[in-house]
Amino acid sequence: MGLADALAEWTDVDGAQYELGRTVGLFADRTFFQVKWVFWSNNPLGQALCDMLHALVKAGVLDYRDEPDNQFRWKTAAPLDGPTADPSW
Repeated sequence: MGLADALAEWTDVDGAQYELGRTVGLFADRTFFQVKWVFWSNNPLGQALCDMLHALVKAGVLDYRDEPDNQFRWKTAAPLDGPTADPSW
C-alpha cells in the first residue's frame, strides 16, 4: 500500500506522519504505538516528517485542513497527472 492509499481519507497529522514514515521504510515493522513518541515529542525525525507533509501540500500532492486536528489527504488530481513534468530532470 502506498501513501495515496494510506491517505485516501482525511488523516490527522500523527497518522499522516506515520504513513509517510512507513512509505519511505522508516517504520516497516513497527506499529503506530511503538513509534508514537516520534509524533508526540519535539525531535528532528518528527519535525522532518511534518515538514515533508507540508512540502507535499505546497507541491499540490496533498490537501490540508487545520480543523479538526490538522489533517492531510491525497489529492485526487495530483500534479503528477498533468503535462507539466520537466523532461530535463
